[in-house]
Amino acid sequence: MRTADLRRKTNETDILINLDIDGTGKYSVETGIGFFNHMLELFSRHSLIDLKVEASGDISVDGHHTIEDTAIALASALKKALGNKEKINRYGFASIPMDEALSNVTIDLSGRPFAVFNCPVSQGRMGEMDFETVEEFITAFACNLGANIHINVLYGSNRHHIAESIFKGLARSLRQAVTIDNKETGIPSTKGEI
Repeated sequence: MRTADLRRKTNETDILINLDIDGTGKYSVETGIGFFNHMLELFSRHSLIDLKVEASGDISVDGHHTIEDTAIALASALKKALGNKEKINRYGFASIPMDEALSNVTIDLSGRPFAVFNCPVSQGRMGEMDFETVEEFITAFACNLGANIHINVLYGSNRHHIAESIFKGLARSLRQAVTIDNKETGIPSTKGEI
């Protein structure tokens, strides 16, 4: 069973994550930030990872700590659930349109964290979520999962559409990367571990 339960508690946030990599995309998400809830819900639905997120944080300051710490907790739970990564595809790619926006997301579950975030928009808000926290989420997620993640937004002008195409792309590429490849005989690396 590729499942994990994880709690992360700091002076700024308290986050509980339950997930099942081999789920059907069922979710229960409450972060106190409506747009962020929406992004995590569609992440679950498009990755087919069953996901429960309960997060509380200092959103009276802003959403930054809650969003970043949720990314840390979610990635840490995924890493735990993946174990030694035996027989996974390892790589994933998705090109996701959302109306006028188009995002390409590529992931390698290499064990080497790195994030690239190329986007024509860097500021503004979607509801009570700052757009710049999308990049913060991706960076924290990559670092704590031990993944190489490249986000390339080819074009777009609507921040909601861009953010949605990024999160859907992350979900779809991760779905490919974590899928078991029955032709694979072990760890998909010449090193013997990832």
